[in-house]
Amino acid sequence: MTKNTNLKRKLLLGLPSILITLIPIFLITGPFLSDLSVSLVTIIFLYIVIKEKRYEYFNNSFFKLFILFYLYLLANSLMQNQNVDSLRISFFYFRFGIFSIGLMYFLNEDKNLLRNIYYSIIFCFLILIIDGLVQFFLKKNLLGFEIMKTDSGEPLPRVSSFFGDEMILGSYLSRLFPIFFGLYFWFTNTKKNFYFFIPIFILTIILVFLSGERTALFFIILSIIMMSIFIPNQKKIARIILVSFIITTSLILSFSEKTRDRFINVTLSQIIKSESGNEKFYILTRQHEEHYVSALRMFNENKIFGLGVKNFRNFCNEDRFRISDYTCSPHPHNTYVQLLSETGLIGFLFIFSIFLYFSYKLIIHLIKIYRSKYLYNDLEICLIIAFYLTLWPLVPSGNFFNNWLNIIYFFPVGIFLWSRSNSKNNIHINSR
Repeated sequence: MTKNTNLKRKLLLGLPSILITLIPIFLITGPFLSDLSVSLVTIIFLYIVIKEKRYEYFNNSFFKLFILFYLYLLANSLMQNQNVDSLRISFFYFRFGIFSIGLMYFLNEDKNLLRNIYYSIIFCFLILIIDGLVQFFLKKNLLGFEIMKTDSGEPLPRVSSFFGDEMILGSYLSRLFPIFFGLYFWFTNTKKNFYFFIPIFILTIILVFLSGERTALFFIILSIIMMSIFIPNQKKIARIILVSFIITTSLILSFSEKTRDRFINVTLSQIIKSESGNEKFYILTRQHEEHYVSALRMFNENKIFGLGVKNFRNFCNEDRFRISDYTCSPHPHNTYVQLLSETGLIGFLFIFSIFLYFSYKLIIHLIKIYRSKYLYNDLEICLIIAFYLTLWPLVPSGNFFNNWLNIIYFFPVGIFLWSRSNSKNNIHINSR
C-alpha cells in the first residue's frame, strides 16, 4: 500500500469519525449540520464498501428489515396521494439505515470513536445544564436567548437553552440520556467517577423538568425505572438519581407557583374542560384528541396503505376528517397513529413489531438475570431503552419522519449493532 493510499484511507476513516463525534453537538444547532454529517458519513461509507467490497456489513437482520420498510415507504409515496414532500422524505430515508451500518463500521475501524462520542455527549450535557440553569435563574441564557414568555410578557418556567424558540431541550436530553448512561457504565463506572457523574445525571433530570416538556420528563423517568429493573447491579445509582429528583422537584413545585401551575393546573385544565356547564375529559388535550380522531378516520378510509407519507396535514382540513379548528397539524403527534393514517397497517406493523420484539427480549433478559445470566450487557440495555423511548406507544411524539428525530432514533442503533456483532464474534470490545 503506497503512502498516498494510506493517506487517502486515513482521510476516509478520519473525517467520518470526526463528523460522528460532533453529531451530539450539531443536534443542538438544529437539523442542518447533523443531517449533513449523516449524509456525508453515509456517502463515504458506501464508497468504502463498494471500493473494498465490504458487503458483509449489510448482511444482518436490521438492514434487511430496514430495506423492506424503506422500499415500502417509497412504493407508498408513489402510489398514495403523491406529493413532493412525501417523495422527498421516502426517497432519501435510506440514509438513516445506512448511517447506522456505517457507524458500526467506523466503530470497528476507529477504536477511539466510542470514547470520543462519550466525551462529546458529556460536553453537551454539561454546557446545556450550565446554560439552562443560567436561563432559569437570570431569564436569559449565555447567548441572550430569553426564557419563554406568555402573551402578556410574563416569563414562563420553561427553559430552552441554546434551542431558543424550539422547545426541544427536554426531548434532546431525555432521548440521549440512556446513551449517556450506557457509555458511563462502559467507560467510567468507578467509585471515583460516581461522585462526579451523579450530580450531572440529577441536574439533567431537573433540567428536563424545567423545560416543561411532560413527554420528555416521562421518558427520562421511564429510562431510570427500566435501568433499575434490567441492570440490577446498577440499582443504587438509579435509586439515588430518582430519589434526588423527587426531592428536588418537590421543592421547586412548593416554592415556584409558575412551575406548579404549568405542571399541575395547566395539565388538569387541558385534560378536563368545562363546556356548557358540563365537564368533558380529553386524551391529554383537546388538540391531541382531535389529531388522533382525525388520523384514525384517515386510517379507516385506507386501512392497508393509509393516505400516504406526510399526508396528514394535506387531508386534516377536509370535511370527512376535520372536527374543529383544533384538528389540523403537520402531524398527529403520536408515532403509531401517524403510521396508521399515513402508511396503513403495513407501515404500522413494521415499527410496532420492533417494539414487541424488544419487549420479548427484555423479558428473556429479566428471566436470565434471576439465573445469574445476561442476554445483554449494560450498554446494550441502555441502548435498547433508547429504542424504547422511540417506540413507546402511549405518549405524544414528534413527526416520525422528522430528520432531527431520525438522527436521534438511528444513532444508538449503530452502537448497538457494533456491540452485538462484536459480542457474537467473541471479540473483546470493552475499552475500559
